[in-house]
Amino acid sequence: MDKYFNTEGICYPDIHYMVNLDSRTRQIEKMVDSGKYFTINRARQYGKTTTLEMLKVKLEENYVVFSISLEGIDDRTYEDASLFCCYFCGLLYDVIDYGETAGIPDETAELLQQYSNKRFGEQNFRDLSNLISKICYTADKPVVLIIDETDQAGDYSVFLKFLGMLRDKYLKRQKRPAFHSVILAGVHDIKNLEIKIRPEVMHRYNSPWNIAADFNIDMSFSPDDIKGMLDVYENNYNIGMNLDTVSGLVYEYTSGYPYLVSYICKLIDEKISFWDYWDKSRSWTREGILEAVKLLLNEQSTLFDDIRKKLDDFPDLRNLLNEMLFNGGSIPYNHYNHTLDIGIMFGFLKQKEGMAVVSNRIFEIFFYNLFISEQSLNSVIYQAGESDKNQFVKNNILDMDMVIQKFTEHFIDIYGNNNDKFVEENGRKLFLLYLKPIINGKGHYYIEAQTRDKKRTDIIVDYYGHQYIIELKIWHGAEYNSRGEKQLAGYLEAYHASHGYMVSFNFNKNKKTGVRKIICGDKIITEAVI
Repeated sequence: MDKYFNTEGICYPDIHYMVNLDSRTRQIEKMVDSGKYFTINRARQYGKTTTLEMLKVKLEENYVVFSISLEGIDDRTYEDASLFCCYFCGLLYDVIDYGETAGIPDETAELLQQYSNKRFGEQNFRDLSNLISKICYTADKPVVLIIDETDQAGDYSVFLKFLGMLRDKYLKRQKRPAFHSVILAGVHDIKNLEIKIRPEVMHRYNSPWNIAADFNIDMSFSPDDIKGMLDVYENNYNIGMNLDTVSGLVYEYTSGYPYLVSYICKLIDEKISFWDYWDKSRSWTREGILEAVKLLLNEQSTLFDDIRKKLDDFPDLRNLLNEMLFNGGSIPYNHYNHTLDIGIMFGFLKQKEGMAVVSNRIFEIFFYNLFISEQSLNSVIYQAGESDKNQFVKNNILDMDMVIQKFTEHFIDIYGNNNDKFVEENGRKLFLLYLKPIINGKGHYYIEAQTRDKKRTDIIVDYYGHQYIIELKIWHGAEYNSRGEKQLAGYLEAYHASHGYMVSFNFNKNKKTGVRKIICGDKIITEAVI
């Protein structure tokens, strides 16, 4: 059976192309060896379940491992502690019954089965605690408990009592038998679990798991991780892939988000490689990766559906992202900023050099597309772009000079009488609204994070393999503008481009509007002043 890139469920190295997780599992194994109780909370589809499966295999040599999941448990199970305790015993027994662990005496396993079949109301957390002690006492090796999908906990109060029971056993484990290590995995950190259930009380924190050790292991994929995975693929097909270039570009767009990495590779391998006039050697190039990114962003997926839902559930997070993306708002990272904490927990944001930034380029493009689409129906400038779009492209080449010229004309006609405050707060949003229908479905844009602030933003447009670098900025005088031209020229050099574009929003009453071409060193800059 040929290997393939997997984006549905657990990955296995014998049938899937996947990143080598040995380094991560070794780090987690050290925490287990130290007897830590901890949580692995990462965003959706971040490789948690696959990592736990690989970890379980490593741990089985030295531990009795109960690896269970709360996924699929119906709400009724959480309506009463007794029913939950019975169900939990059933989950542990199933691990033994299906031969997924060894080292538990038959009489203990039979006791587990009996407890799981008790009638409603006959089980409680004290009984469960005593049974756990018996399991740990009679097992032939230390016992490790792994619980995946803790987000499925349903009724917070019952699960909270369960965690409280485990916490009590942890504190008494020098005197009474207890699990050697407990790992809880899910999207929500335990202190934020109540947010999932009742968002309206999102500012209330509880810490039933304050015994947990910090889990700081990076589960994203580095460029070297991606390169290692693609090296196996290259060895199978011998297509002459430039592994450094391909892995680097995949990382640029994903920042190593596991699902996004695998999905881009899957699209290249299973779709783009079979397009007319394409083959595997052409597909695994910059051109092929950009096509995969376009496909990914245009397809409906459970990940993007979930992101959209989270933005609806957390309007403060939506507003923060809107401020960051369109107004260049710089948000210093602070763990106690609740909205930032939620954005990082969901994987939308990350901390970089003390600032909060969108976690990867694909998410950023998705957010831009979503926010712009929501405003497009009522946007005059969007409708202008929609009306103009057919005149800008010839032979798959985008005439960006004409785009800048037409945008300038429309902007002056439509917004020339608006106050300066409106223009400053909406200028870049209006440019993106005009640009979106022109490149829609055939290209995309992203904002260069290093230059995003309230004064300056650089937009990179990818269209049929061609790149266009556009600087949007607020006019702060001729000297500042001259420095901006030199900055853009340097930026063009870094991108190996000879032609760049600049749009300046000028609030001076005696300003001279229009579009001109200037030479800056060996670079050409088309500059519009509005």
